Amino acid sequence: MAPSEEYHLSNFLNGKSGHTLALFDHFINSFNTIGKVEVVPLKSMIGLDNGHKRIAYITQLGKNFIHVVFPFKQEYPDNLCFQKIAQVPGQQQFNHHFRMLNLEDVNDEVLGFMQLAYREEA
Repeated sequence: MAPSEEYHLSNFLNGKSGHTLALFDHFINSFNTIGKVEVVPLKSMIGLDNGHKRIAYITQLGKNFIHVVFPFKQEYPDNLCFQKIAQVPGQQQFNHHFRMLNLEDVNDEVLGFMQLAYREEA
């Protein structure tokens, strides 16, 4: 999936704090240790593609955090990293919400879910 001509990554990153930019870079770099991801600027969020499908969405870049949604086919309630899990109405999709405040938040548990998202079949 190619990035849109209409939307640009700079629209999301301009004016963000150095801390937020460091979180963004660390998150993307961590995903790239699992497998190559493409950063796709969309209208209101940033998609991450593994070459076959969208595997995560960065929905918010705050003053001191980034908010990421992982869409999984099932709910993974036994975790310490997701602040919210919500089923998309009428679909077999469960959005798992992760808020990253520090570089260390991408720990072994989060990396495990990133691997799961990267490898999950469409």
